[in-house]
Amino acid sequence: MKNIKFYNLYKDSNIEWLGKIPSHWKVLKAKRLFNERSEKGHPNEPLLAATQSKGVIPKSMYGKTTVTASKNFETLKLVCKGDFVISLRSFQGGIEYAHYQGIISPAYTILKPNEMVVDNYYRYLLKSKHFISGLTLLVTGIREGQNIDTVKFKDSYLPFPPIEEQIAIAKFIDFKLSKIDRFIQKKKQLIKLLNEQKLNVIYKAVTKGVNENVKLKPSGVLWLDNVPEHWKIDKIKYLLTKPIAGQWGTDPKDDLNDIVCLRVADFNDLDTKTEALTIRNIEAREEQVLNFGDLLIEKSGGGEKTPVGRVVIFNKDFKAVTSNFVCKVSVIESKVLPTYMLYVFKAINCIKWNVLSIKQTTGIQNLDSYSYFDNLIYLPDIKEQQEIINHIDIENIAKNKLIQTIEKEIELAQEFRTSLISEAVTGKIDVKDYKVPVLEEEELMYNDLEIGL
Repeated sequence: MKNIKFYNLYKDSNIEWLGKIPSHWKVLKAKRLFNERSEKGHPNEPLLAATQSKGVIPKSMYGKTTVTASKNFETLKLVCKGDFVISLRSFQGGIEYAHYQGIISPAYTILKPNEMVVDNYYRYLLKSKHFISGLTLLVTGIREGQNIDTVKFKDSYLPFPPIEEQIAIAKFIDFKLSKIDRFIQKKKQLIKLLNEQKLNVIYKAVTKGVNENVKLKPSGVLWLDNVPEHWKIDKIKYLLTKPIAGQWGTDPKDDLNDIVCLRVADFNDLDTKTEALTIRNIEAREEQVLNFGDLLIEKSGGGEKTPVGRVVIFNKDFKAVTSNFVCKVSVIESKVLPTYMLYVFKAINCIKWNVLSIKQTTGIQNLDSYSYFDNLIYLPDIKEQQEIINHIDIENIAKNKLIQTIEKEIELAQEFRTSLISEAVTGKIDVKDYKVPVLEEEELMYNDLEIGL
């Protein structure tokens, strides 16, 4: 990295996760840096949620469902902006920084920084990978009940740079992360654009074919415009076998009923993942076991941005079933090829026609498969279906390679982001004299994100 140097002298901190620190830095017990705040009786303050990804924020801003107390707000603890919160399972993701004032569960420990502490420096330190690796030594309880032992934390040691260096380190990280995060955001936007272009290729191919000179006719179908004159109309339900629901089963028992259970989380763009799959113990019926070419349909779940109804193809050689949120169907191969039907579903979903078949009563979207499969589509013969499949695959191969390259760039940038924070807050690099420049758009070049220090 440009303009980054190392300190002249280091010393051993005698803290395993911290290692060597600049010779003029101190290490102090956490209880000398933070005082516990246990102030109650503020029922009119907004309710807060402690999150590992966003810190401590109002529950109204938190996307996930959380349990809200319906009474006894007087017993909730006050959190002030700049406080730190030791929440349940903090040892897995660091101690959370409060971006807002409000009230939170009395089960949490609230830490108020004293006058020696620059909260923005410790905000980064307490979420750094080095610090989190050392939190396992402060855990109490067993298995799922493990949480940070507050007494142990207060007696643990933390680095304490001079205040001016705390300020400098925090400013340096703020600046660098603003560049890295903007870079990642731009790359994600590019991936989104490429995926939209891929969908456009699919939609055009399965609604118009690949012969630009073919004669067209009005489709008479609401989600379609004109279609090739020789294509034939059919209902989706006459092209598929009866949907087979999956099941979740129980925890693995290391017996013959242990089997891969594919979830919506295992869906890729067109097919399923092959790594980190879930094993469940299921007495699966023969018809529930997946066959090569089966289509997997998300029948429950979804959300505002990704409505339920996503479809992928099973093209793997291992034995598997689907979870209770996914059903499987097979195509009638005399009428339609599995991959072609997959592309038809992609076309339907890209214009959100599947939304018309969604029922939602309890916060979870459910796909009404009977309504969905009652939709009309137009089909070419099998030979032309294969030509269209080949066309789509050729058109999208370059886009897929570019997406893979961009995803690798994002992965490297995220790794760099994590390392940068840890190296700066633990004194492995000297940034106290770093001059934070004015951020310019053209500075967001990837070659500025040097991996490694």
